[in-house]
Amino acid sequence: MRIKKIHHVAVICSDYERSKDFYVRILGLKPVNEVYREERGSYKLDLTVNGMYQIELFSFPNPPKRPSFPEAAGLRHLAFEVDSVEETVEHLIGEGVPVEEVRIDPSTQKKFTFFPDPDGLPIEIYEA
Repeated sequence: MRIKKIHHVAVICSDYERSKDFYVRILGLKPVNEVYREERGSYKLDLTVNGMYQIELFSFPNPPKRPSFPEAAGLRHLAFEVDSVEETVEHLIGEGVPVEEVRIDPSTQKKFTFFPDPDGLPIEIYEA
């Protein structure tokens, strides 16, 4: 077996329109395809990250809450690489997104921080 790359990351949203606005307008991800799956009562929106990776946003009727934050077993957070953590933090704060204090990775000496998506999913920004 040889894995070539990550194909996509799927996120289930409690408020699809709010999450769509967050990921498209605030984070700047580009919509590729959006469909409503009537048989499931669910939207699916494919978003591209710099033309390479894909985030899939899903809406489902009454999705269950995360069992705990952020240390539940399973996927811990989604991380995006940015050129400038400070500029990204300034943009997020300007959009009303709460952002944690910027930290330095002790192994790489790179800056990083976290902020939540509309459902509280932890998102990290990590300086290139």
